[in-house]
Amino acid sequence: MNQAESSRAQYFDSWYADMADCPVKDEIEQRHLGLPPHLLSTSLLTWDGVAEVTGLLALRPGGTLVDLACGRGGYGLEIAARTGARLVGIDFSAEALRQARELARRLGREAEFCTGDLAATGQGSGTADAVLCVDAIQFAEDPDAAYRELRRILVPGGRVVLTCWEALDAADERVPARLRRVAIEAGLRAAGFTDVRVTERAQWRDAERAMWTEAAALDPGGDPALQSFRDEGARSLDSYFDLLRRVLGAATAP
Repeated sequence: MNQAESSRAQYFDSWYADMADCPVKDEIEQRHLGLPPHLLSTSLLTWDGVAEVTGLLALRPGGTLVDLACGRGGYGLEIAARTGARLVGIDFSAEALRQARELARRLGREAEFCTGDLAATGQGSGTADAVLCVDAIQFAEDPDAAYRELRRILVPGGRVVLTCWEALDAADERVPARLRRVAIEAGLRAAGFTDVRVTERAQWRDAERAMWTEAAALDPGGDPALQSFRDEGARSLDSYFDLLRRVLGAATAP
């Protein structure tokens, strides 16, 4: 991990730590995204989206699912439970992994959680039957290297599913630079994936708008997690919300 990645990991460690004791934030996210109370996440995939992603991953019982940039582990644990897959969650935040392990323990689920990043998962070549990356590919320092890593760890015929946001205009500087770089279809094709499909999910975006509207109106009352949540909601709605499209990408490793 280079210095920039290490600094970002430290930032996210603090961010996740702030959220550990903030049930209000979790309740707002869960209500707008339609998630059950046990599914702790910091990403914005809806409950309907979980079902769609599960189908696209095409996992069989006993297969290995790698949840890359897993955060607190909620989505990966849910999909592994639905499919009977073995779960390996990977994140560069030690605090996120601690919370993911604790969540798995509370739910009585078996899972392995490991330190790694988008371009260096630490997994062997051809060891994953499916890879999931929810709302995180934009954080790759080298996007091409991240897409190549996805392909490397997948078995031939394995499936990858990514959710993220893409700029309507990649040259629009009102959009954060990390999101202007997101081009899922191009990235997957350049890495050699086949059966590449990227589609827009406007209904997910509608749920996000309602969530951020509520977040932006919050009184954080000195809670750092709520303060961050409110600030992100206000920044998104005021600056670039309507300049992005919500996308779902899926592909097959050759």
